[in-house]
Amino acid sequence: MGWVELLKPVAAMIAFDMLFAVMTVLVKKALDDGLNPVVLIALRQLVGAAFLAPIAYFKERNARPRFTKEIFAYLFMSALLGALFAQYLFFLGLSYTTATLAATVSNMTPIFTFLIAVPLRSETVDVRSKAGLAKIAGTLASVSGAILLSLYKGAALTHTASSTQEHGENSTTGNSGSKGRWLLGSALLLLNCITFSLWMLLQGKLTKKYPAVISSTAFMALISSLQAGALAVTTQRHLSVWLLRGSIQIATVLFAGVGVSGIGYVLMTWCIEKRGPVFTAGFLPLIQIIAGVLDLLVLHEQLYVGSVVGAALVIGGLYLLLWGKSKEASSAAILSEKGLEEDKETQENL
Repeated sequence: MGWVELLKPVAAMIAFDMLFAVMTVLVKKALDDGLNPVVLIALRQLVGAAFLAPIAYFKERNARPRFTKEIFAYLFMSALLGALFAQYLFFLGLSYTTATLAATVSNMTPIFTFLIAVPLRSETVDVRSKAGLAKIAGTLASVSGAILLSLYKGAALTHTASSTQEHGENSTTGNSGSKGRWLLGSALLLLNCITFSLWMLLQGKLTKKYPAVISSTAFMALISSLQAGALAVTTQRHLSVWLLRGSIQIATVLFAGVGVSGIGYVLMTWCIEKRGPVFTAGFLPLIQIIAGVLDLLVLHEQLYVGSVVGAALVIGGLYLLLWGKSKEASSAAILSEKGLEEDKETQENL
């Protein structure tokens, strides 16, 4: 039973990674097809709320805590950070780059989560220990990889029909516009990582105050749908942006709503409750691998040297950071056991 309980969060995060990777490819296709990103957020969150509401009502009706003003404030900020801001920055950055780069840059989320958690005293760093040095080295390696991903493409490692067309367009219009969009998209994706890190840390506190995970996710989806809807109404004057055109846009809204805003966010929030934000964020690099394969097979996007080297630095630095955390956890467990043994000996002597 112990192994089963240990593997449940791992299986949940792997399932989330697969759902998110598929959604990334679908969203890239839908955005290129003309779907407005704010409208996409509003519709997918509404679908997610409609999917989760009946499940939350029947499954958690006897275990749901009292809904207070404090809980509403937490949910409002959670919706604003994790749904509206994070998704909008991600979708906008995705529209300027590729699904592979977007998934790769998302690997920086655990690093930002760690960097933000340190001053908040949710994480500690002991520079005198190997674990502390590993956490620092891993952070520096991942930051270097993210900078490389943003500033350097290098030679293309793949040659597809779309890449040939892109090369022809660049030879006519020049590379300055393409590089500018790539840099802007990379910056937006990094801002998405910071916003999503803040959301994960906020969720860590929310799950303690409101442990009904399905209900909190349903409320967050509903509130964020209203937030995105209000933003879309104030920024988009034409009602035609709300119309879904073609099977790709419809499939994207439904899959993103049910699969990610519904099932995926419940799985992630549950993992945050069970194992904490940094552990949960540690599984996000799997998205890059899955999305990279789908990107090449479905969207026929280019794969660059800079992306490969940068991704290797990000993932290597991430797992160096997680290794440091696991060593610290092991050391803390040993010290705790020694403390219990010493207390027991003291009581026996008395």
